[in-house]
Amino acid sequence: MAVTSFDPIVSKRLRIPNSHTLEVYLSNDGYVGLKKALSMNPEDVASEVMTASLLGRGGAGFPAGRKWAMLKNDLVKYLVINGDESEPATFKDHELVEKDPHQIIEGTIIAAYALGVTQAFIFCRGEFALGFERLQSALNEAYEYGALGRDIFGSGFSLDMVIHPGAGAYICGEETALLESLEGKRGYPRIKPPFFPAVIGLYGKPTVVNNMETVSNLPWIVINGGAAFAALGEGSSAGTRLFALSGHVNRPGWYEIEMAKTTFRDLIEHPDLGGGIRMGRSLKAFIPGGVSAPWFGPNEMDMPLSQDAVAQAGSMLGSGSVVVMDETTCPVRAAWRITKFFSRESCGQCTPCREGSGWIERTMRRIELGAGRMEDIDLVLDACDNISPGLSWPPKQTTICVLGPSIPSSVNSAITMFRDDFVAHIKDGKCNYA
Repeated sequence: MAVTSFDPIVSKRLRIPNSHTLEVYLSNDGYVGLKKALSMNPEDVASEVMTASLLGRGGAGFPAGRKWAMLKNDLVKYLVINGDESEPATFKDHELVEKDPHQIIEGTIIAAYALGVTQAFIFCRGEFALGFERLQSALNEAYEYGALGRDIFGSGFSLDMVIHPGAGAYICGEETALLESLEGKRGYPRIKPPFFPAVIGLYGKPTVVNNMETVSNLPWIVINGGAAFAALGEGSSAGTRLFALSGHVNRPGWYEIEMAKTTFRDLIEHPDLGGGIRMGRSLKAFIPGGVSAPWFGPNEMDMPLSQDAVAQAGSMLGSGSVVVMDETTCPVRAAWRITKFFSRESCGQCTPCREGSGWIERTMRRIELGAGRMEDIDLVLDACDNISPGLSWPPKQTTICVLGPSIPSSVNSAITMFRDDFVAHIKDGKCNYA
């Protein structure tokens, strides 16, 4: 495969100076999509999104059009945009918030119009200080421009929008925990089924929750048509997607690529993208979709960046983060640090996650520090199996949300792929890569 050529969709303004301002946004097709959408029937806008086969860009990859179709018709219903990007090494939404906030707002308005919603919320990660400031300024500019408020552009459609800062909890990236937080409660995920947010969501009313990058595609889809978006990519992995590439590469950063027609090797090694492994070293492993995802090795480098292909191989594209680890990486240390993060971020509502994450983290720490025992390898896998029975992917759940069953991914991957490194830690009492 080769890196394909296409006109960027969500990143076309990100490198333009002052791209966060209304002036620059309007000079680069800003709010053109909204004006066209308002001239269409709401059902036709939703139909274009369905035709586009736009998958959610937040992690689960659920088709946006199908999620919209699930929304229960009610006098009061809400739209919530999830910008609580807290997965380690994931920073694509961060770029959109800081450098193109008007695109997020325009996409949100289009979605609200298609859904018949008159109140929308954008939940922005609290640590995005500059991004939150720019998003709020963009919101004020949108109101002044007439893109928000009563009778938008004389269309008869009215919408109010609120920017809400999160308080730094990773768990609020889970949509129902986010809704709890919006309601002023502790960010505990809700049990589902039987009721999903599309039926009972924010304040007990039907609610659609979409990711920031997901709605950022909507202005382009409305202008160019859903079929044009679906023509990019392949199969169910239509369109383009932003990937956050980090780790041991020469050119870490965000890259918009055409899905399914680009491989992990292209993303990591192409001179215009990752530029290869730093210092000419060899690849040891990479994480394809955020640290929740099972790891891949060098044999998966030629796999296309396709939702289905990655899922069939036993992992996920998830949050759009690809983390590269070279031959000097200690897999024990990497897996322990990921586990430590999840243990700290567990909301504590479910016993397997609350207790199991701590047990796994402490055992991994013992191995990492050279004080481990040979039986600790099977012990930590047994603890992982209690959180996610079978250690398969997609994970089997013993908890309300998927945070708990995501904890075993890195540990199981590291032990399965690099068991000798764990044995060396235990026998030699030190890391071979220090």
